[in-house]
Amino acid sequence: MATERRLPAKVITIGAGRMGQGIATAFAFAGIPVTLIDLKQRSDQDFEGLVKQAKSAIETDLHFLTDTGLLDAQTGRSILDRIDVQPGAQALQTLDDAELIFEGVPEVMDAKIGAFQWLSRHAHKDAVIASTTSTFLVDDLATHVLHPNRFANAHWLNPAHLMPLVELSQGSSTTDATIDYLVHVLEVIGKVPCRFGASPGYVVPRIQALAMNEAARMVEEGVGSAEEIDKAIRVGFGMRFAALGMLEFIDWGGGDILYYASKYLSEAISLDRYALPTIVSDNMQNARNGLRDGQGFYDYRDTDISAYRAERMRTFVALLDHMALLPKAGAALTHRDQA
Repeated sequence: MATERRLPAKVITIGAGRMGQGIATAFAFAGIPVTLIDLKQRSDQDFEGLVKQAKSAIETDLHFLTDTGLLDAQTGRSILDRIDVQPGAQALQTLDDAELIFEGVPEVMDAKIGAFQWLSRHAHKDAVIASTTSTFLVDDLATHVLHPNRFANAHWLNPAHLMPLVELSQGSSTTDATIDYLVHVLEVIGKVPCRFGASPGYVVPRIQALAMNEAARMVEEGVGSAEEIDKAIRVGFGMRFAALGMLEFIDWGGGDILYYASKYLSEAISLDRYALPTIVSDNMQNARNGLRDGQGFYDYRDTDISAYRAERMRTFVALLDHMALLPKAGAALTHRDQA
């Protein structure tokens, strides 16, 4: 039932922590009721405290959206009303006909196994179950799920209710229909799902870890202060890669630039840190350097290059304008007149 191209009547999130709250807000924002299920054994008093804390955190996020003009107060209250929190012992009826379930318990394998064993006993056999893990491979978790063909990893980035990307990881048993269903539902609620194979760290965390470690090393090596390095990241690295994907950017400037830069940095700093991947060398040797060759990581042979460049530059200029970073014509003349 769940892999038909229709939206679930409700969504379940196992775990009422920050990730569960963010996912709940994202679906409730789109108009789909969500139940957060807490599997931890708690006293009634402790559970009431959990509910109060979760609702308060979600309400704070909604207040922020109201303050920024994205919501009015009445809509914010409607969103909060679509979110319920239940203890596992009382959630069996809620779970029985759920079509889409996200597991969001802490990143501890025993906790994950416990959640999947519980879901295997109580969830509908046709339900799609997605772990939100940022650590474990999909196939390592799928062994603990009763119907692994309807199981995948769906890695949301924090804050989940605002970040567009959801990285989907398809296991060896996951059907294409399961991934198609997740893509459809996520796109309808305004997310940007991307499909990937099983890989430690997914895509964004792998690249992010390399970049963050390098930034930390530069502070350690005295290349620059944390403030100056972060300024360079915000107005340089961040701005460009908001308009162009990283592989697209290689093609834009030319793969040969990355080839020669990596060779120099591997000799000047560290071979391990700047070793060239084979694909960059192969592209270089086979005249697939990007836009000017008509091929690179992308195929541009049927692309109107001028229109493509203009579209990307319009996006870049709009970002600069939004961040108040566009150069001002005649700024030096104005400064001289005011001096």
